[in-house]
Amino acid sequence: MQDIQTLRAFVTVAREGSVSRAAERLHLTQPAVSLKLKLFQESLGLTLFQRRPRGLSLTEDGQALVPAAEKALAAMAAFEQNARALHSTLRGRLKIGTIVDPEFIRLGAFLHRLVERAPQLETELHHGMSGSVLEWVRRGDLDVGFFLATPGEGPQAPEVAHCELTLFHYYVIAPAGWDKRLAGADWAALATLPWITTPPNSVHHRLLHGLLDPLGVAPKGVAQVDQEACMLDLVRAGIGLSLARDALAMAERQERGLTVAENMRLPCALSFIWRRDRGEEAVIAEALEVLARVWGRCRDDQTINE
Repeated sequence: MQDIQTLRAFVTVAREGSVSRAAERLHLTQPAVSLKLKLFQESLGLTLFQRRPRGLSLTEDGQALVPAAEKALAAMAAFEQNARALHSTLRGRLKIGTIVDPEFIRLGAFLHRLVERAPQLETELHHGMSGSVLEWVRRGDLDVGFFLATPGEGPQAPEVAHCELTLFHYYVIAPAGWDKRLAGADWAALATLPWITTPPNSVHHRLLHGLLDPLGVAPKGVAQVDQEACMLDLVRAGIGLSLARDALAMAERQERGLTVAENMRLPCALSFIWRRDRGEEAVIAEALEVLARVWGRCRDDQTINE
């Protein structure tokens, strides 16, 4: 610190051309500044100033050293600023539950902005079905997560808060060439056809049974899977019907010739969830702030559905 103070005294006297004015700027006594300059010059073995009628002026050696001294002071100021910033930098680990594919939930953009804003924060991703992520968040195994449900329904867990990010539809898709089997069929008739079913933790299960149970029917399951990619593969293979997100359904029809029952669709909402009693925690509050920047305001200008 003594060396930095001496450099600061040297640069200030060089700028002011006066020990007394430099002492005022540095909040030091004039003798203290003079002593620092004397010791500084002795340690370097150089004469840095020469006296003039109106003060001090730099020698050639002094002029040569001023830029280096200013650069050293600027570097030290930057170091101290970075060190101070670390005291306010968010640290810790954020455990995030992910679902479906990264592009759909904008995971890349979310993590990119999060790292930019909180470089000391570690993230840990856990992929699962929508219901599984809800249970992990509810138990505290995860801090936040993505969740799918009927619009306005939310996670149906009083201890879990949520924010709806976007709305979309699930369509019924069928193997290529099943157009006649789907033509004119209502939901009860569709239930009698072979279905690729999913576990109860899947949003496909919740949406489909939410519609069919009141009708007193159940889908005729011929295979059960827990991944969207597997469902699509089995539909392509001609095994049976399934649900697919609107963008996927239309892409599969165009690229693979799958049949889409356009009049059979179920509305769904993508939400972000967290425990209500943890909403003020720094890492979760930061995640919500970043989420708002990635997705914009919540649906219908709602900030949090509680």
